[in-house]
Amino acid sequence: MSLQVAPRTNQRSPGGIFRLLATVTLTCLAQTGCFMDRNIDAIPVSRVPAELLQADRRDKYKDISLLRLRQDPPETYLLGPGDVLGIYIKGVLGDEAALPPVHYPEDGNRPPAVGYPVPIREDGTVSLPIVDPINVQGMSLVEATDAIKMAYIYPEPIIREGEESIIVTLIQQRKVRVLVIREESGSQQGVTKRGTGQVVDLPAYENDILHALSKTGGMPGTDAKNEVMIYRGMYQSGVDADAVLNQICEDDCQDACFCNEAPLPDPPSVTRVPLRYNPANPPKFSQDDIILGEGDIVIIRSRDQETFFTAGVLGGGEHPLPRDKDLDIIGAISIARGPLGSIGTGVGAIGNNQGGGGGGGFGGGGGGGSRSGSYCQPSEAIVIRELPCGSQIAIKVNLNRALQNPGERILIQPKDVIVLKYTLEEEVGNVFLSLIQFNFLWGLGGNSVR
Repeated sequence: MSLQVAPRTNQRSPGGIFRLLATVTLTCLAQTGCFMDRNIDAIPVSRVPAELLQADRRDKYKDISLLRLRQDPPETYLLGPGDVLGIYIKGVLGDEAALPPVHYPEDGNRPPAVGYPVPIREDGTVSLPIVDPINVQGMSLVEATDAIKMAYIYPEPIIREGEESIIVTLIQQRKVRVLVIREESGSQQGVTKRGTGQVVDLPAYENDILHALSKTGGMPGTDAKNEVMIYRGMYQSGVDADAVLNQICEDDCQDACFCNEAPLPDPPSVTRVPLRYNPANPPKFSQDDIILGEGDIVIIRSRDQETFFTAGVLGGGEHPLPRDKDLDIIGAISIARGPLGSIGTGVGAIGNNQGGGGGGGFGGGGGGGSRSGSYCQPSEAIVIRELPCGSQIAIKVNLNRALQNPGERILIQPKDVIVLKYTLEEEVGNVFLSLIQFNFLWGLGGNSVR
């Protein structure tokens, strides 16, 4: 006994299926609002005023010389408050029959010191037996030895000239204590700097920006701003700075543009030192600006606000801008994993697309942001840019032309919003190419024996 397969009497014709799918598709598009006004009021990039397209050309910037971040040390060490001297004066500071004590430095960078420890006081003087305080500030060790010798000989000799035995050495260098705060992440494996704060003791003539950075993880990473900020002064300096900024805002409170957009000036207690600069406009700061004092605060700010946003076919997202190079619209779409770089006509995708995008139009190959089953890739990008005083402008970029004409590749600025979208022709083309493919496959399936 064999089974007979009855012919299907209710099989629809390929043309009927095509008309049915077209009707359903157009109905769905109408209900979802795809046939609503899809156009964003935007100005073609070729018609946008040049001043609105100008951006800070990051790739033109050069790294500052590290020599400008380090102070010039003197040829000989000059004494100052905080230094600890080793002094031996035979018969006065030390027993004549005993050898003077010897001190070995902890860092190993200096020779052993000889004598009894005597600190240099805040006024730059040293206090020794019998004689008045002796000012040694700004002197070398040789000059300090002569000054101490003269104090014990003139006006009345306490020790006989020519028979004196005076030794002056340096036991401990004075140090400057600063606070270094870093908001960026580490640029080296195993080095974490984000959100760290370290109290650093810097020896004299090494109390500068370069040494402070080297002791706290090195130069800033790419997610940090290209500048170092130094806060100087005490608590009241911060209070006074806040009062000054508040007064500036109150004086210009009727200018909404100023209150919302104008950058406020830095108070006198803040010093900014750039790490990269435009050769046409070199930075102007002196050696005194990079020298750190007791209690100074060094801050490396992060670049968390230097981002751009994506929407439309690219999907919603926030992406960081490169710090040291320019980013145009093509590069921004690549960072967002949008459809870029494929070649071909897209004809081969008909009947062969099983979820990835074919070629054709701008890009192809089912990019990260493109939807499944698309044959024509989106070729229109809208860049929404903030303007001063709270307004904004929408700039239209034809990506097909941008690939061939560098003048069409608008540079992306912080807070830009990039909307990648299909043109109406591309959208309709994708719908009908999908229907043709489905109808072709349905026809093959309808002719098979079941």
